[in-house]
Amino acid sequence: MSEQVTEARATAKTVRIAARKARLVIDLIRGKSVAEASAILKFTPRGASPVIEKVLNSAIANAENNFDLDAENLVVTEAYVNEGPTLKRFRPRAKGSASPINKRTCHVTVVVAEK
Repeated sequence: MSEQVTEARATAKTVRIAARKARLVIDLIRGKSVAEASAILKFTPRGASPVIEKVLNSAIANAENNFDLDAENLVVTEAYVNEGPTLKRFRPRAKGSASPINKRTCHVTVVVAEK
């Protein structure tokens, strides 16, 4: 008989941060306990930290409410950032020309499970 492993996930879609920048922060919490991951995010001075902290808190709430898991025993098993749709804009330049500006977005996903 294999033990039933229940995991809870949370996703934030179309977050206005480039995926490259968000991955720098998400790599810090992968595999850590929920309390440690939350502390790391609270003191990381990056723009993606508050967004990822919100997604982590949502995953914890999903685990508690949907699967009756204990928040103290949770571990971040998966955490990844995928590219979202890119908003394409143009900036006027000299001599009537224009240069493109890509405003990139990302999808943040955090999965937590019991130890």
